[in-house]
Amino acid sequence: MSLMSIKSWLLLTYKIPPEPSRKRVAIWRRLKAWGAVYLQNGVCLLPKTDEHVRRLKMLENDLMESGGEAVILDAVPLDRIQEEKVIARFKADRDEEYREFLNKCADFEQEIAKETAAAHFTYAELEENDVDLRKLQSWLEKIRKLDFYQGTLAQEARMRLKGCEELLDQYAQQVFDAQDENRQQE
Repeated sequence: MSLMSIKSWLLLTYKIPPEPSRKRVAIWRRLKAWGAVYLQNGVCLLPKTDEHVRRLKMLENDLMESGGEAVILDAVPLDRIQEEKVIARFKADRDEEYREFLNKCADFEQEIAKETAAAHFTYAELEENDVDLRKLQSWLEKIRKLDFYQGTLAQEARMRLKGCEELLDQYAQQVFDAQDENRQQE
């Protein structure tokens, strides 16, 4: 989605009974999982798309069934400055997620470095690291889907994941070489 294709947002305001708190937490989690930005407690925005309209209408129904209330509005920025403020909030939320992702990439890189330094070239270790890489790939895809306005760390995250993929390829080659040597010595 380009900036030009999203000219308005969906504004959701809602109230939900304080108890049980798990319902309030579940609503908050759903909205965050969709990429919503909270302006304040019980007030959030999403880019206006058919999917978001559908999701918010279903959420409104869930809120009503829980004894809560909701209002969904089509919100247009007053001017360019207001639009930029909102977009900055969306980017800040995604960049926070990208920072967490980059930290996990660093952990992955350290794990490969540790195994390489210890010459621990086994298929079991390779498989474990392959699973970790797939988790990173899946996580970045989830963040990317919610990155409506190209967060400032998006490119760095993509490049870092590419580096992790290359690192695992190199490690895999070392595992294959070590296993071939073991077979030849038998």
